[in-house]
Parts: sequence; C-alpha cells; structure tokens
Amino acid sequence: MDWNNLRYFLELARTGTLVNAARRLEVDHTTVARRLQALEKEVGTPLFAREAGGHRLTEAGRQLLPQVEAMEAAVAQVERASLSAAEGPSGQVRLGTTEGFGTVVLAPQLARLSRQYPALSIDLLALPRLVHLSRREADIVISLERPKRGPVVVTKLTDYVLQLYGSRDYLARQPAIESRDDLRSHTFISYVDDLLFTKELQLLDELYRPERFALRSTSILTQYEAVKAGAGLAVLPAFVAARDPALVPVLPGQARFTRTFWMSMPAEAKHQARMQATWAFLRDTVQGLQDWINPS
Repeated sequence: MDWNNLRYFLELARTGTLVNAARRLEVDHTTVARRLQALEKEVGTPLFAREAGGHRLTEAGRQLLPQVEAMEAAVAQVERASLSAAEGPSGQVRLGTTEGFGTVVLAPQLARLSRQYPALSIDLLALPRLVHLSRREADIVISLERPKRGPVVVTKLTDYVLQLYGSRDYLARQPAIESRDDLRSHTFISYVDDLLFTKELQLLDELYRPERFALRSTSILTQYEAVKAGAGLAVLPAFVAARDPALVPVLPGQARFTRTFWMSMPAEAKHQARMQATWAFLRDTVQGLQDWINPS
C-alpha cells in the first residue's frame, strides 16, 4: 500500500475538504482527489462519502484512520532517529580534569567539539583536586595518576612539561641564578602541602626545598598570576607559562620536569556514541598540541 496515498487520506480525514487538504499538502486539489481514488481502488471500498460541505468518512474509512495514524507516528519516529544520527552523538558528557589543563588547554578546544556535534553537551570540571570515576563525579577523567582499580578503560593521553619560571621584573631585581645553590636567596610560590591532591606535583622537592614561601595556593592559575606579579619563582606547566613573554625559564637544563596525563572512563560506557566521540576528540586534539604541551 502506497504511503503517499495514505498521507492524502489522512489530511482529507482531518480537514474534511479537498481544498483544505490540498493547502496543507501544498498540492492542487485534483491531486488529492486522484490519490484518494487510487487508495479506494486499492482497498476495494469507498473511504469517504461525498457531501455538499465536503468529505465524510465512511465506516471503512473510520476503521482505517487509526491504523494510518499509527503508521504516521512510526514514520515520524524513524525520521527523528535519522535526523539524530545525522547530527551525530547527543547527550551530556561530564569531563573531569586538572584546573590548569582544563582551563588553559581544553576549554578553548571544546568549542570545536560543540560545533562538530551540536547535540552534545559537555560539563567541564576543571578542578584543583582529584575527580573520581568511582564516585560517578565524571564520565571521563584526565588525571596525573593512572587508575589502578575498577573496570575502567585507560589510555596515556600525553606527557607534559613543567619548568621553573620567574618574571623578568623579579629576576632583574634579584641575584642571578646559575645553579641550584643560587636558589637559596630566592622566594618561591607553590602548592599548600597538606592540600596537595597528588604526589606527582611535589616537584620542588626534587629541585630545592625552600625555607619559606612567598605564597602558597591550591590553584596553579593563582600561582601563575603570582609569578607574573613578581612574587617569586614557581614550577609551572609549559602550557600555562611558556607563551607568556613576561615569564622566563629558570635553570632550563636542571629545573625541567615531565609528568603524564592519563585519560579514563568506565568500561561499561565505552560503546556509547557520546563517550566515543568525546574520547576521540580529546585524544586527537591533544596529539595536535604536542609542541605546546610537551615541547622538546
């Protein structure tokens, strides 16, 4: 049975006249009459009684109407599914990562993901603490420590470089730094020890343990702003500091560190389209930013 003929039947049943049905269907009223004749010939019985005021359903037409309405609903559902597939993945993905990486590197890039998949919504949790998959705080987590337990999918996202930095103004006012011993006469900016969320960031211990700090903060972006203001020296990610002309690497041959970002998600979610799209986007995007994140 021709679905197009059934569409014409449905509009005529709803509007009651050939002219109104034709207007709704954006065709000539003779086309509606021709389609109706073809359908009635196909089913072998009149579906409408012709009256002076229009067309009224016969008993056969009333019995056919709910079946055609059900077909219309099924077609609409298929069309919506096809449209959704054409638009790409949809739904929400919550992404947890460290404050600096999320704010400086990922946030500007995620605009491209939104343009690529308009039906996808990202919650970016860029926090100076661990974000836990096990507590369902996020769907995808980028962390400095590789998850060791639980049914999770894990991949190495990237290495990244950190370096000791100072502002040009600060270094011009202070004694020159040519070796680690020269660091004794300088002030430092770092994390608050008892609030440090991962041992991977205990970097100064590998270089020099200061006697005092000019400022400590749980936020790497706060530390960066304090270094810019000339408050002292700090170990900062290259992706935060290297492009700032106000900052200078200190002891580049000795005060350089490498750490690793790991990306993980629950194994049960790995087949979801929205997770696959976000995972692939993050992996490919970060690979394209290696000169910035992990400079040689």
